[in-house]
Formats: sequence, C-alpha cells, structure tokens
Amino acid sequence: MPPASEPVEPLPVRRLGEIDPQPPERTWLIESLWLESGVGILGGAPKLGKTFLAAELAIAVASGRMALGRFPARRPGPVLFFGAEHSLPALRSRFDGLLHPSVAPGAPVDLPIYLIDVPVLQLDRGPDLGRLRAAVERYRPRLLVLDPFVRIATIDENSATEVSAVLASLRALQRDYDLAVLVVHHARKSPAAQPAQAFRGSSDFAAWSDTNLYLSRHGQHVALFVEHRSAPAPEPLALRLVAEPAPHLVTVGGAVAAEPSPDQPVDDALQAQLLELLRAAAQPVPTVQLRDRLGRRKADVVHALDLLRLSGRVQRTATGWTVVDSDDNR
Repeated sequence: MPPASEPVEPLPVRRLGEIDPQPPERTWLIESLWLESGVGILGGAPKLGKTFLAAELAIAVASGRMALGRFPARRPGPVLFFGAEHSLPALRSRFDGLLHPSVAPGAPVDLPIYLIDVPVLQLDRGPDLGRLRAAVERYRPRLLVLDPFVRIATIDENSATEVSAVLASLRALQRDYDLAVLVVHHARKSPAAQPAQAFRGSSDFAAWSDTNLYLSRHGQHVALFVEHRSAPAPEPLALRLVAEPAPHLVTVGGAVAAEPSPDQPVDDALQAQLLELLRAAAQPVPTVQLRDRLGRRKADVVHALDLLRLSGRVQRTATGWTVVDSDDNR
C-alpha cells in the first residue's frame, strides 16, 4: 500500500469583518502623488529629471515638507535611496541643492535619508535581495527608492516571467515592512496614451504598480502625468529644472501650464500634423476622426493631444478638439 500522505497545512485566512479598514487619513504618503505603502514606477525618457523628482519626493517624506511646494507629505519617516547612475558625492550635491535655504527654507539638513553604497543590485539573485531586506529591517524606511530598474536586476525587461519575479520580491518587502517602493524606469521610444503604457519592457510593470509618475518633454518644460490604481489623480503638471540658487524642480503655473504660444512650432511630427488638421477645420474634430485621417493608433493620437492641451495649444469641447486662438493666451 502507498504510504499515507502527510497532512497539508492550509493557507491562513481571516474573515473580512475581522479586519479593520484603512483610515482615510492613511491613504497618502504624499498627498495626490504617492499612495501610502504603495509601489510604483517613476518613468520617462533620459535627461528629463527623473532622479531630481525622486530626490524631491524622498526629501518630502524624510522632512515632512511639501513635495514640489504643493503636495503635503502625510506620513514622514526615513528613506532608503539607491541611485546607481550617480556617485554618492553627486547624489549628495543633488540633495543639497534641493535643501538649499532659498529653495527649502526651514527644512532640516540632517534628514533620515540613507544612500545605498553599492554600484549594482541584483535582486534576481538571493544574496543582494537578502542584504536589501536586512537594510530595510535595520533602517525601517517609510520609502524605498530604486533608481533605475536596469541596475537592480540582470534580467530581460521584456520577459514577463523574469520581471514579475523581481517585482514580486519588492511587493513582498512592501507588505512585510509597510513601506512604499518607488522604482525609476525608462520609457519606450514610442508615445503612449497612459503613463503605465509608456514604460519600457514587460506589461508587468503596469500590472504591478499602485501609482505611476511619468515625465514627458513638453516645449521648454517637462510634463508630469500621475495615475493611481485606487485614487483620483491630479491634473498634469508642467515642471522646469532651474539652476539658481541651486538646481531644483519648480512647477510652472497652475495644474495645467499654458506658457508656450500656440503659434510656436512643435518638434513632434504627430503633434504638428494634429495642429495642421485642427487649424484647417471649421469646427471641432472628434478624436476618432483625427485618428482616421492620420492613420495612426488612437493611443498615440490621444497622447499627442494631451501634450498639446497641456501646452495650451488645443482644447477639448463637447464635440471634439479645436485649436486655441493666440489672443486667448496673451
């Protein structure tokens, strides 16, 4: 007779009514920008200020001050920061610039921000993942920043199996230690309609994220798009990197900036084609008609229209899109 099988211990469960709901005041780590204990991606093309923005959010969490001068940090605490594409002295200089008295008056200089001092992490391998977990155990960060993804794993970014394994290990850290995880990642070369669709590699990046921040070139400025899995997102913001009195990011205008003139040429070919069509139209044109006339993907057309709207060149009406007259922007 075959030996009797060993009894299997069932997975632990809890009845729904035994679990306390999350209080509303604990929804945000940084209000409107990052969910408390949420994981997500900060993405964009090179040279758009991704590391500056990651450092800005880190300082907000570590100090309790507002991020970008308008988004309050709701649960201040330590930050563990890995910036593989910059030396530690270069990272220190970036943080010092963001903490310059003229940039952040009254902000404490001695903040609980801990820089991980290794050139490469390989979280797809046991030793480095174990050491990261030990660092989280020791410093108990409220926020873990990993910049960029390509330096934290030696895997194929297009492989859903390999990407999901690394992201699952970060989700386990988030759950075990009640912290937020921000991963900086690069964007695809082609535009996308939503931030989650713009990230390079496997679609598992989008499936994993609770929050996504996406930086995109927008005239002389950079547009910041935000999306959350379970909360409303703010309108896109226009940002500018200024050098004085120290390098730092500032918001331009209100939630939607309209500084560039509608008459100023655009560099993007699709945006230029859309402007040409809308200027020639006698009435507003729906998105679907614009897509059909240009023979482009709807996602690409929507993304280009969003950028044109952000720059103040076009506006959306109840019946479609139309250009903004120059006189309206003076």
